[in-house]
Amino acid sequence: MTGLLQDVGFSRDLAVLIAKAVGVIVVAVFGLLWTLLGIWLERKWAARFQDRVGPNRVGPFGLIQTVADTVKILLKEDIMNKGVDRWVFNAAPILSVLAVTLIWAVVPFSAAWIGTDLNIGVLYLLAVGSLGTVAVIMAGWGSNNKYALLAAFRAVAQLVSYEVPLVLALLVPVLLSGSMSTQEIVRQQHIWYVFAVPLTVLIFLISSQAEIGRGPFDLLEAESELVSGFHIEYSGMKFGMFYVAEFLHAFTVGVLTAILFLGGWKGPFAEDVAILGFFYLMIKSLFVYWLLVWVRMTLPRVRIDHLLDFNWKFLVPVGLVNLLVVAFVWKLIPDTDQITSFGDAVVPTLALLLVNVAMFLGIGALLADRGHRERARIQARVAGTDLPAESVAGAGD
Repeated sequence: MTGLLQDVGFSRDLAVLIAKAVGVIVVAVFGLLWTLLGIWLERKWAARFQDRVGPNRVGPFGLIQTVADTVKILLKEDIMNKGVDRWVFNAAPILSVLAVTLIWAVVPFSAAWIGTDLNIGVLYLLAVGSLGTVAVIMAGWGSNNKYALLAAFRAVAQLVSYEVPLVLALLVPVLLSGSMSTQEIVRQQHIWYVFAVPLTVLIFLISSQAEIGRGPFDLLEAESELVSGFHIEYSGMKFGMFYVAEFLHAFTVGVLTAILFLGGWKGPFAEDVAILGFFYLMIKSLFVYWLLVWVRMTLPRVRIDHLLDFNWKFLVPVGLVNLLVVAFVWKLIPDTDQITSFGDAVVPTLALLLVNVAMFLGIGALLADRGHRERARIQARVAGTDLPAESVAGAGD
């Protein structure tokens, strides 16, 4: 596009500036327009998982339902309590959307299509993603509502906690590719990393599901305890922006998973035809997104103490061990810096896969042993009481 603008008379600097501005608008509009389709798609999937119909009245197959909902929310009155911190209160929903939209700047849509190919792309993802946590605490603090503030504190505890295993998981593709550039990580996947480090993918998906606050980790808006959470005082389009940020973030997790572990835009003829690379990336991303929706609609919400226990006592140690083991094995494999084809990647992939299988078996054995010991503890308590085992187990939770 820069060359085309120069051909019609623009100076090089002005052409570059216009091209970048157009790129920003296109990427941002794509993400926001996707939300209209994504909300409809997730509602249809959720209906199938839960034996319901889903949107089916407004437009063919209910396709225009999301548009109708958007018009409705735009027309709703914007209400603010007395005593709110107006600047903080109003900036929070904008920041929540911005935190997700900025991630798309380093998403490689194809071999030739990428906003900015930063050599610290993964670090950039972590930096801008953390802005969502800031938006949550701003919303709770600025609302002048004790429930919103308590919900924000609890949400931040969850988000900050699960960033630790998320970072540990992100370090693995960086280690294997030798780069933090998202484009380079895709190019180095001569065999998808999911086949080499499936445990890392599982840790990444669990941590990401908690980071976006979706079931079974949807404690950011636990309406039964916190009357809808940190955004309870928001109405109209301000609430809609939090809603958009959540749905766009969920799909963004699918995109990042595809980039980091599923080969991104790679596929037959993708190097030569950019639109094919984009198509492959979207298919892989939708598959991961579908898996996350499946989990969300299947598993019940967990308690906050169980949520944090699971993270600090299980997920973080597993993530640390996984990173150290992968790094050790990768160091033992010779010539890992000279992998340039599928054939070169076969042996390293098989070695890492065998190690991952061994770690899965070890984790399973540890969990089974813990279950046996817990069962023995409960039975010992039952022996000294007249209560059934189920009652004692529930009282001990």
